[in-house]
Amino acid sequence: MLVVHHLNNSRSQRVLWLLEELGVPYEVRRYERDAKTMLAPPELLAIHPLGKSPVITDGDKTIAETGAIIEYILDAYGNGRLIPPAGTPERLRFTYWLHYAEGSAMTPLLLKLVFTALPARAPGLLKGLVKAIAAKAQSGFVDPQLKSHIDYWNAELSKSEWFAGPEFTAADVIMSFPLEAAVSRAGAGSRPKVKAFLDRIHARPAYRAALQRGGEYAYAD
Repeated sequence: MLVVHHLNNSRSQRVLWLLEELGVPYEVRRYERDAKTMLAPPELLAIHPLGKSPVITDGDKTIAETGAIIEYILDAYGNGRLIPPAGTPERLRFTYWLHYAEGSAMTPLLLKLVFTALPARAPGLLKGLVKAIAAKAQSGFVDPQLKSHIDYWNAELSKSEWFAGPEFTAADVIMSFPLEAAVSRAGAGSRPKVKAFLDRIHARPAYRAALQRGGEYAYAD
């Protein structure tokens, strides 16, 4: 059986959601972040050398990286579902968003997380300096980058209800985490089309079922 090695409050929630949408049987093995560092536990190193989540195992195969996992699941279990037909404009958009979600969207979100957390972890005498540097980095680079991405999402979702076109696809699954994280970290919920998209996905029965299977997930609402 396919096994999802699932870390709480992580991008692997999308993998559970995709499997629920497709009705694929799977097992969840849960891992908890370290309460102080928020890093994945060392037990994940036994599954994959980088010790990161998401990662799945299916028989003798181990697949990491969300985009690769989604492609594998669609190829192995999708039977043509949640992916537009080859050669269509929607398929090209699907492929773009599949790579964009981790390749472009997550970079400024990760930087926002790092620079927000950095001052609290600095030594006492350096806290003031680190706080000033972090604030400058955010206001001068990270926040403008995030605004550009959020405006872009809102504009694209004004063209069609879903990212790849008029039909819900796995592109919407992979794009869910950047949008959810951006609501939490960068006020993306003020954009009407972004908010409407998140309201739609959060109402999907498969999304709710995945939350039940996955446990703690801070970005659901």
